[in-house]
Amino acid sequence: MLAPGKPDNEAVRLKNLHSLKLLDTAPEERFDRLTRIARRLFDVPIALVSLVDADRQWFKSNAGLDIRENSRDVSFCGHAILQDQILEICDAEQDERFHDNPLVTDNPGIRFYAGQPLGLEDGSKLGTLCLLDTKPRQLNDEERELLRDLARMAEQEMVAVQMASMDELTLLSNRRGFRALAQHALNVCDRLSRPATLLFFDLNDFKPINDRYGHAEGDSALKTFADVLRIAFRESDVIGRLGGDEFVALLTGSSHVETTTIMARLKEILDERNAMLQRGYDIRFSVGQIEYDAQRHRSIDNLLADADAAMYAQKQLLRS
Repeated sequence: MLAPGKPDNEAVRLKNLHSLKLLDTAPEERFDRLTRIARRLFDVPIALVSLVDADRQWFKSNAGLDIRENSRDVSFCGHAILQDQILEICDAEQDERFHDNPLVTDNPGIRFYAGQPLGLEDGSKLGTLCLLDTKPRQLNDEERELLRDLARMAEQEMVAVQMASMDELTLLSNRRGFRALAQHALNVCDRLSRPATLLFFDLNDFKPINDRYGHAEGDSALKTFADVLRIAFRESDVIGRLGGDEFVALLTGSSHVETTTIMARLKEILDERNAMLQRGYDIRFSVGQIEYDAQRHRSIDNLLADADAAMYAQKQLLRS
């Protein structure tokens, strides 16, 4: 077994890593969603967001693995952060660096590894988004590009911690965080010719809730609606609160039938929540639905503008 070396900028790298204040924190949906997506898209049993500390490898997200950290000396990711591109090990038993590694010879029995380094603008490599399999395999060019895209989303989430891109009230992405994640998702859909749908929600008669019941109750209504969105949408969908009573959800790779099914589930869950809470009002919404068109929607901002207009049109129709 060959233990990984250390980057030339190790001191700066560790300073940047510790400044993020991610080590030893609780799991977060923003990272867990990415590893779940990776497991499904690549059909692998394990996907990780790893952070390489001074003497250990710690997992911010560990889909399919029941440990939170291990020694840096035996880590595959310790090797991956020494380069800029994906480190791919097609068969660890045939690689002199890893053939007698305990992660190969013992549980979890790694045979395949692919890790894209996660870096900051100064070039520091803090960890990886990586895929593990118990049988040999090899990524094709499209899969490598997809792994790089998911890694960029993970990097964006790491930076988002510093940029405060999460809405503190609902714990969804705020406008800045949603725009960054959604734009990455659209880029993937565009390259792979997959559909995407943006739903733009606005709560109906929200101001009277604040006026009659107070702002604390208004905040509670917003949190309830955010919770309903989390339950109704799929793990791979990007959900956010733009501000006030406006929410958005980007569905990628979904057919019209799937979108209709999700919306029906959302309305059913919201009806159940309204009946259970009995707060003297019901949470209701208007929604604008726009299908992504790569020619028309050059950016997520264009798509948001069209969905906002569609939502406003529906709200006006309900008032007439």
